[in-house]
Amino acid sequence: MMNKFENFVFGILDNPKKKKMVLILTAVAFVLSLLMFPTKIVLAKMLPGKSDNTFSVYVDTPSGTSIEQTNRVSQCVIDLMKKENEVLNIELFLGQGMPLDYAGLVKGSGMKQAENVAEIAVNLTDKHERDEPSYLMVKRLRPIVQKQCEGIIKNTSIKFVEQPAGPPTMASIVVEVHGDNIQKDRDISSDVVKILKSTNGLVDVDIFGDKMYQQYQLIPDKEKIAGSGVSVEQLNNILYLAFEGMIVGEKNTQEYSDQIPIFLSLDKESKSMESSDELDVQNKLSSLNLMSPTGAMVSVSDLVTLKKVDSNPVIMHKDLDRMINVVAETDMVSQVYPLLDARSKMIDYFSKNYEVTKVPGMSTYMFDLNLKDKKTGEKFLLRWDGEMKVTLDTFRDLGGAFIAALVLIFLLLVVYYKSFTLSGIVLLGSFLSLIGVIVGHFVANLVTRDTFFLTATSLIGFIALMGISSRNSLLLIDFAKSLMECHGIPKRKAIAVAAATRAKPIALTAVAIILGSALLASDPIFGGLGVALISGTIAAVFVSLLFVPILMDNAKAMDFEPEVCDIKEDISITK
Repeated sequence: MMNKFENFVFGILDNPKKKKMVLILTAVAFVLSLLMFPTKIVLAKMLPGKSDNTFSVYVDTPSGTSIEQTNRVSQCVIDLMKKENEVLNIELFLGQGMPLDYAGLVKGSGMKQAENVAEIAVNLTDKHERDEPSYLMVKRLRPIVQKQCEGIIKNTSIKFVEQPAGPPTMASIVVEVHGDNIQKDRDISSDVVKILKSTNGLVDVDIFGDKMYQQYQLIPDKEKIAGSGVSVEQLNNILYLAFEGMIVGEKNTQEYSDQIPIFLSLDKESKSMESSDELDVQNKLSSLNLMSPTGAMVSVSDLVTLKKVDSNPVIMHKDLDRMINVVAETDMVSQVYPLLDARSKMIDYFSKNYEVTKVPGMSTYMFDLNLKDKKTGEKFLLRWDGEMKVTLDTFRDLGGAFIAALVLIFLLLVVYYKSFTLSGIVLLGSFLSLIGVIVGHFVANLVTRDTFFLTATSLIGFIALMGISSRNSLLLIDFAKSLMECHGIPKRKAIAVAAATRAKPIALTAVAIILGSALLASDPIFGGLGVALISGTIAAVFVSLLFVPILMDNAKAMDFEPEVCDIKEDISITK
């Protein structure tokens, strides 16, 4: 077997056409593997989806919606969830977010305290006992629930939230709209929402903030209040009692050391109104009466003036800049490709009324867009954030680490061999293991039911492969060098013998790595690391035993002269 492989390698080295063929095939394989990214055959993502035993549903009805209306939408979602066999139990948190978990901590559900919000916690059977992972269940249920329940209250937003598998970010894609004109900020945010909703692969698009709505303001008439003999405190108390409820006293008991507050509230029928028209509000106020010191009954509607005003939304700031967040989730796709698609659409759309400029260079904010109003000169900024930014930053940092590893290996080899050519051969052979990493992810995507992404852990595996691949080339160069120096064997014959002799330890090392990495390949988070190590190691073996010998044969630095060697080394080599 060894002699056959030795003759095979020598036949390639001794035939210029075969050598050229191997070089061309290797170059073509490298170029085609790189083209798998722009052609979207292999997709890059920070981390893939993680199957869990629970997920949440956020219900956000328009600001100003009553809690009864929010409950109607929530019950619609719950009714659809009950039809799923894998759902164990459901809990509704009406008017608030659920107790903080990891997802709620980073997505802001703990700050939800309003009548127009609700969170539904859905618990599933154990992930090891069901065929459908939670992220595929969410992908299947999302369009069904949104279609049937969002139409109950206009402008309602229903979002499905899973436990994040990776970085703590508000959403997969976040667009921050910065500007000093709050009204224009809202207009731009609405346009961004429309663009993101029209982008393939994006779901759960929403503005992270209060929406503007009309509300009634009750303005006390001080002269009428003073003339009627009632106090402002009485007026405030009856209004709170009528619409909210209030504490009217305390109860003492031997079982508790503290006083127990007694909360008084009107029933739902008394508090509710048929509609939010001004006439209905006036009628409700007319039904509320206060008793003056003289015993006369005074209607609340006579003591206040009803005025319709705009709501006061919460204004968000970041780094002392006023901004509005627009969030979107990806539907089992990479964040990068929808970002590039949406960004190009935004440039075309905003160019009509704004001067759009890109952030130059390869900075952290290279995808941001600066807007300048053509009429007023006002400046706005569209800043991209979220898991997408973490993904780009991580891939950039890992790419930098990879380049640093290449430079460090190269410098160490230059010191060892005192030759830039031999160091370059080792380095190039290591780098070409990238072919196996990319092709391995392509094959893994074919055999898995959902998309298999090239993730951050995949790049970690590739960086780890650099040392393994370098070792293979070092074995060949050192052994061929000793054969030429100590035995006077011609260069091509020495390279062929070295490749055949070192094929066994190289193959055994590869088998050990493959078997050790096989356990990682099925893991949802570290699957990319396992696949990168397995496929990259296989590619490294072929590159080391076929491609590197050709480079060694063409390198003048491999023309070693025979010299006197130690006898023990000579005997061990002869064996």
